[in-house]
Amino acid sequence: MNKVMVCASFAFGMINCIYAQHLPKPNFVLFIADDCSHYDLGCYGNVDSQTPHIDEFARQGMRFTKAYQAVPMSSPTRHNLYTGLWPVRSGAYPNHTCADEGTISIVHHLQPLGYKVALIGKSHIAPKSVFPFDLYVPDNNNQELNFRAIHEFIVDCRKKGQPFCLFVASKQPHTPWNKGDASLFNPKKITLPPMYVDIPKTRQQFTKYLAEINYMDWEFGKLLSILDKEGVADKSVVTYLSEQGNSLPFAKWTCYDAGVHSACIIRWPQVIKPGSVSDALVEYVDMVPTFIDIAGGKPQMRLDGKSFKRVLTGKKKKHKKYTFSLQTTRGIIKGSPYYGIRSVSDGRYRYIVNLTPNATFRNTEVESPLFKEWQRIAETDIHAKVVTTKYQRRPAIELYDVPNDPYCMNNLAEDNKYSRMIRHLDKELKRWMKYCGDEGQLTEMRALEHMAKGKDE
Repeated sequence: MNKVMVCASFAFGMINCIYAQHLPKPNFVLFIADDCSHYDLGCYGNVDSQTPHIDEFARQGMRFTKAYQAVPMSSPTRHNLYTGLWPVRSGAYPNHTCADEGTISIVHHLQPLGYKVALIGKSHIAPKSVFPFDLYVPDNNNQELNFRAIHEFIVDCRKKGQPFCLFVASKQPHTPWNKGDASLFNPKKITLPPMYVDIPKTRQQFTKYLAEINYMDWEFGKLLSILDKEGVADKSVVTYLSEQGNSLPFAKWTCYDAGVHSACIIRWPQVIKPGSVSDALVEYVDMVPTFIDIAGGKPQMRLDGKSFKRVLTGKKKKHKKYTFSLQTTRGIIKGSPYYGIRSVSDGRYRYIVNLTPNATFRNTEVESPLFKEWQRIAETDIHAKVVTTKYQRRPAIELYDVPNDPYCMNNLAEDNKYSRMIRHLDKELKRWMKYCGDEGQLTEMRALEHMAKGKDE
């Protein structure tokens, strides 16, 4: 980059910072998908997917290439996102979970700053005392977002001149994949990830999944159109998150990169440079402190996340050195009695510790007709054998060079030349676990004590 370009970039960042400091409190709108692999969106490189609204949105804002979540399951992810606390620290670490009484959330932080805070769509959080939204509207029986409620909430806040924070939680593309138009995709021509067994049934399932992503993209587009119609788009910081990966093997319910690596795109008119891409390492736990920072406030308590407002304004390029994740299989539908996983990544290498490697990893996907067909084929097919065995039987530790192995297929843990990296990442992981009060297997066995009574997959 030449000196002129450097100076121009610096000047743009400084202008944005000054502009951001003098803006009135912006609205916050966060749309979160449900079980969508980040690499299955067009703007993240998928040539088969059809996500025109998300792709256009990425051209208007900042797309993060290294955004992560703490848990590859919906309920603990949403607790983590709305509280800014690590899952074990809040008590919300298994699925169908609930935060400890006395925990506070984004609602408690933003209401004193004059914000009205709403959640419309999927909840999967508890108890109400931790999440006292000014408005909560669930999706209807067809698992569709209530756009009328979204529109009315925005209109009401606009008329009152009150800043708002609106979370829109879609249930797409969570299974069953029955939304959208699968005929948009040719199952014979789509490209499948290498950890799948390539048979017609897999391809048919994947086209249904892509169709539901396309439907979710329509939902996001409709939300953006409401913001435009009501004249609040330029006054709003809008965020798109893809949540954890899909429910096919090696994504959801795992700490492989596909399970905890999320799409994250943020638009902040007049502040974020349109079409910008950031390699800063950010996490869902950082969202609450970032919103508070942008709103001009201070957290009501110590948070585990850290504001990345300065990345958004162009003042900083880096944010964190490590991202941490965990998986608690105990308590999930058709899950193993216990199978705890802990993971850390420095943005390149992903280190995974399987707490009970002698146990067999199980979940609802393992019981699906598709996986059973993969197992049948594995009797005579080497690739199918490798895939199905790797998914259920894992070593004590795993290490992956993610840029060169994005699907985490080549475990480097037994290669001596990576022993120093393993020791380094293991030290960081243990430090994080100690901070969280995570006792490993003892914490896993207490998971059922932290589950909510009501279940919302």
